[in-house]
Amino acid sequence: MLDRRSIAEDAGQARALPSASEVRAELDRLTASPEFNIPGRAKKFLRYIVEETLAGRAARIKAYTVGTEVFDRDSAFDAQNDPVVRIEAGRLRRALERYYLTAGSADSVTISIPKGGYVPLFELRAARQAAPLAPVSPAPDTASLPPPQRRIAWLGAGVVLSAILFIGIALLSGSRDGPKPTIEAPAVSTLAITPFVNLGDIPEAKIYAEGLTEEVMSQVARFKELLVLGRETSRNIPPGADAAQIYRTLGARYVLEGSVRAATSQLRVTGRLLDARTGAVLWSQSYDNDLRVRDLLTIQNDVAQKVATAIAQPYGIIFQADELRTGAKAPDNLEAYACSLRFYSYRTTLSAESHGAVRGCLEKAAAANPGYAIGWAMLSILYLDEDRFGFNPRPGSPAAIQRSTDAARRAIRLDPANVRALQALMMALFFTQQPAEALEIGERAVALNPNDTELLAELGTRMGQVGAWARGTALLEQALARNPAHSDYYHGVLAHHAYMQREYRRAEALIRQASLNKFPLYHFVAAIIYAQLDMKPQAAAAKGEFLRLLPKFFENWEHEVTKRNYRPEDAIHLAEGARKAGFPLPAKTAAETSFGGVPPQH
Repeated sequence: MLDRRSIAEDAGQARALPSASEVRAELDRLTASPEFNIPGRAKKFLRYIVEETLAGRAARIKAYTVGTEVFDRDSAFDAQNDPVVRIEAGRLRRALERYYLTAGSADSVTISIPKGGYVPLFELRAARQAAPLAPVSPAPDTASLPPPQRRIAWLGAGVVLSAILFIGIALLSGSRDGPKPTIEAPAVSTLAITPFVNLGDIPEAKIYAEGLTEEVMSQVARFKELLVLGRETSRNIPPGADAAQIYRTLGARYVLEGSVRAATSQLRVTGRLLDARTGAVLWSQSYDNDLRVRDLLTIQNDVAQKVATAIAQPYGIIFQADELRTGAKAPDNLEAYACSLRFYSYRTTLSAESHGAVRGCLEKAAAANPGYAIGWAMLSILYLDEDRFGFNPRPGSPAAIQRSTDAARRAIRLDPANVRALQALMMALFFTQQPAEALEIGERAVALNPNDTELLAELGTRMGQVGAWARGTALLEQALARNPAHSDYYHGVLAHHAYMQREYRRAEALIRQASLNKFPLYHFVAAIIYAQLDMKPQAAAAKGEFLRLLPKFFENWEHEVTKRNYRPEDAIHLAEGARKAGFPLPAKTAAETSFGGVPPQH
């Protein structure tokens, strides 16, 4: 049974452990909470490892025993080749982290699963919070602190935050004695979220301001390309702290601050993002709501999502600022994060030239940082673009599609809940004719981060290609509304969706809003839209540009249609437009042969 001995040291203090009954009560509370939204088998996994630990059998908790006793694998289960335990453990860790940042923020007992194993850790929250943090006032003597070590760019968030908690908070608390060492900014962009300030008149406003800070932090933290300082760090930043001081002491390049002003029926939330080095305001937005129409918690969630999407998403405010900051560097000198920024720039243009440069950059970054999950996910997408777009193909084995699949699976092994890795695996599976499995993974990724417009648009595109054009269009329109900076790509894909739904005038209006001149398929979509509207000069111009960029495309028409998982009736519709545009299609395509040239009726 669980005893009361100290099992770990925390800043020189013994951790007090909760009793077995307290742990079981917390487990029941946790699994019953609607905020702890995970599949039943993940809850079964959690209950199994908790009960085994409480029964004194923690040594038995290995991948093999979990696989056979929780996930019903047989005695031949091989954890190296079947990653189910690693994937579910990653999902469970992140779900626990989210729960204790939101609904479980006041729970007296916490359950966590440290990385490197599956044995859970039980803590009394009071004991866990008491040790490492110095109070904001009075200030500690910073002269007695050890000098900070240079931070390696790719250290995990836990190591970074440990350094911050030990050094940064003391510096921010206002000590004037002794030297004030600075913390060097990491390569990955770091964001500090200061507590939202209550400027309202109603009693609920203070609670709302605190809750909004927590919710924004939780939403922004879902974007893996960004390092968000932890809640303890955020809470200990003094009100009105200077952004430049936060940069010097915590290494946070960006600072998000906000205020809440509530009256009897009206609520205004204002947020702004600062470049901490220069003090420049990069973004500012106000959100007005009527408390007679919507409740505080609904408004809180909505505002938090809008703020997170605006500042943290791919192509968002921080991405654009980082792109300007790093874009002038030569490719050979870019580190892994800068390569990630170049990847998103490539995704806005989809040109063969930028594809080759970004692929080479990320391959060097992955070789130097083999544990960089996002880098492998991005490489997977770039390898896939060799196959589906014909960009910079490499001869020999393994083929581009195999390299894409391998890189995606490697990213998943490194970080099973990484949204970009899940997106890459979704795309690789889709283009290897496994659409059902691909879309299932895509839905799982969206559940992890519904704010990620890159992911929403990709899932919407694939939904359409399997015939769910209306659902795909809705996802793409959601991405466009949240992320107008990437509108060329969204308008181009939406034009294709409108064409497939025979909304040719709408398709024309959308394709005219896109400008993807270096992307071959953009010209194909434009040509078939114009052809259906009998706009012959425009169709001819688009046709000529497409054939210039991909002259051999129609030699492999059946393969191109098949690998994109089009339904026969949709393949016939594409062929119809292509013939009207004058493209060199076969006399009769496979889909037309199967259905006599007449699309099946539904």
